[in-house]
Amino acid sequence: MTAQASSRRTPSMDAMQNDVLAEVRNHIGHLTLNRPAGLNAITLDMVRLLQQQLDAWASDANVHAVVLRGAGEKAFCAGGDIRSLYDSFKSGDTLHEDFFVEEYALDLTIHHYRKPVLALMDGFVLGGGMGLVQGADLRVVTEKSRLAMPEVAIGYFPDVGGSYFLPRIPGELGIYLGVSGVQIRAADALYCGLADWYLDSSKLALLDEKFDNMEWQDTPLKSLQNLLAKHAVQTLPDAPLQALRPAIDHFFALPDVPSMIEQLRAVTVADSHEWAVSTADLLQTRSPLAMAVTLEMLRRGRHLSLEHCFALELHLDRQWFARGDLIEGVRALLIDKDKSPRWNPPTVAELDAAQVASFFHGFDESGS
Repeated sequence: MTAQASSRRTPSMDAMQNDVLAEVRNHIGHLTLNRPAGLNAITLDMVRLLQQQLDAWASDANVHAVVLRGAGEKAFCAGGDIRSLYDSFKSGDTLHEDFFVEEYALDLTIHHYRKPVLALMDGFVLGGGMGLVQGADLRVVTEKSRLAMPEVAIGYFPDVGGSYFLPRIPGELGIYLGVSGVQIRAADALYCGLADWYLDSSKLALLDEKFDNMEWQDTPLKSLQNLLAKHAVQTLPDAPLQALRPAIDHFFALPDVPSMIEQLRAVTVADSHEWAVSTADLLQTRSPLAMAVTLEMLRRGRHLSLEHCFALELHLDRQWFARGDLIEGVRALLIDKDKSPRWNPPTVAELDAAQVASFFHGFDESGS
């Protein structure tokens, strides 16, 4: 929180209101994540402000559509404010429990929102940022967009609906993105169906002008689509994942993470060798437990409803801080910054199928 008290409001309320900016112009509700110094990482206060504003606009006849964006030049949203969740757990508080319940409810609100939501995904769109945009009707990327579900790098799993939207990417691309945590750019985001439109970032100001002056015709969604069709494109050439698709579909359909790494290292085909070896190297830096649970979660998520996927993620969350690798990952990468996490187990070779399966015990697969 950064804002200072300048009125009779409490300082925390001032800061909260400044962390999310909301205004209505020409029947569009504009919501801006406003923590640019922190790459717009989302806090529980921000989740509550976004939910409150979306609820208000849902029944406001003056608002036809909503536009989501992040302040600053670097990020739409680089994820949840994980440091605050770490501190909550370490102090015996419940912030980390409340955060996930309310964050997932917000993401679900966006998926089911009765008015079109347009997300401007300029800069980093990571983790919790992906949760905000993947339920939007119109998802716009730029040349600066960097999308990822990078949770396995800190010993966590791709949540915020990742168990739903990742396995629904064609082939095994979503499994690859979730298990590896790699970042992708605009062309791959369009190819994977994680974005709908591409627009040069230099044209975002022009798009804002068009929003302010557009005439509403037909349905609000159609009006926005017509506007984007005049300024943006829906495909880009040379998506790297398109060329890698046959290899990814092969390796990431293998039964488990150790098999993936072993076979990636065995690749001798020239055009795949470098990618395969670098991917195997990357996987061996990730939390073995997080990758294994992620793989199981995504494969289950393929067959679950959106609501049931969020329920599965909450089921995992309730155990993960105490039993998973997140606290150690945050310590090693964000707190002590020694970059030497002591994963449990330390290597994929030591993964125990029973340990992985235990996280899913008690979860009702039927959704009843």
